Amino acid sequence: MVIVVGNPANTNCLTASKSAPSIPKENFSCLTRLDHNRAKAQIALKLGVTANDVKNVIIWGNHSSTQYPDVNHAKVKLQGKEVGVYEALKDDNWLKGEFVTTVQQRGAAVIKARKLSSAMSAAKAICDHVRDIWFGTPEGEFVSMGVISDGNSYGVPDDLLYSFPVVIKNKTWKFVEGLPINDFSREKMDLTAKELTEEKETAFEFLSSA
Repeated sequence: MVIVVGNPANTNCLTASKSAPSIPKENFSCLTRLDHNRAKAQIALKLGVTANDVKNVIIWGNHSSTQYPDVNHAKVKLQGKEVGVYEALKDDNWLKGEFVTTVQQRGAAVIKARKLSSAMSAAKAICDHVRDIWFGTPEGEFVSMGVISDGNSYGVPDDLLYSFPVVIKNKTWKFVEGLPINDFSREKMDLTAKELTEEKETAFEFLSSA
């Protein structure tokens, strides 16, 4: 397994995969778990629970400010019961506005405040990412991971390294299939795919001229 963390992580990961064609494309992934963990933390803070009580948030797309943190399919444990995050929060404006931008801009905000990157949070996210590859995802849970987009059912172009919801078993990841995508999500998912397509073209132009 090859895991890429350094930015631009998705496009770096795709470039690494293209440069090592003997390694299966599925063995390359990039880290969007930090964004995933941040999204869980924002929801938990808002509801006064722990991040462990929140599951199945999704980071779609690029590890950049166009990423789309999606909680349409997320669940939270409240008073021992699992409920949908939208139902629990009853605050569409926050979920479609401030929540999205906070997760998108979190890395920049941390650097601005600390004058340093969020090294410990990133290290924790890498551990989470590797642990799930090694031991699999818990039953009924999925995680976000930047993986090759080939064969996805969400209308994301093939041959991009894009963050999807995945489940992992026997050290093999699979797309979570069949999640309904509303118009708001569609627009955000397409926007981050467009950025990744442009990044890819720029990177490959550079490589072919090098």
